[in-house]
Amino acid sequence: MSKEKVCQFLKDAGTYYLATVEEDQPRVRPFGTVNIFDGKLYIQTGKSKDVSRQIAANPKVEICAFKDGEWIRISGQLEEDDRIEAQKSMLDAYPSLQGMYQAGDGNTQVLYFKNARAVISSFAHAPEIIEFD
Repeated sequence: MSKEKVCQFLKDAGTYYLATVEEDQPRVRPFGTVNIFDGKLYIQTGKSKDVSRQIAANPKVEICAFKDGEWIRISGQLEEDDRIEAQKSMLDAYPSLQGMYQAGDGNTQVLYFKNARAVISSFAHAPEIIEFD
């Protein structure tokens, strides 16, 4: 059980939902980017988006995705990685984003999970828990 399994689940699902908090209001939106770089699980967004400001104010987030009768919930904290190499790795994994984002453009933001806990559940089996940094 590893962060690689978590990453593959999210890739196979295609879309996952990221929950943040803005003051006292939950905010949820669809995402699709996930990547392993430098041994960490990363997601990507734009610094100009509300979600980026929400994560900066409160880095605790939760992700949820569903595929093939199973669902995953990932909770943890997101930490920004401003290295060009981290941005390039994400954009190389998702070439379709390169029309909107470029490594080092001042808007591309990649964030990795710290103190993360993933739970894969279904009605057919006991929950599988994966903890990672």
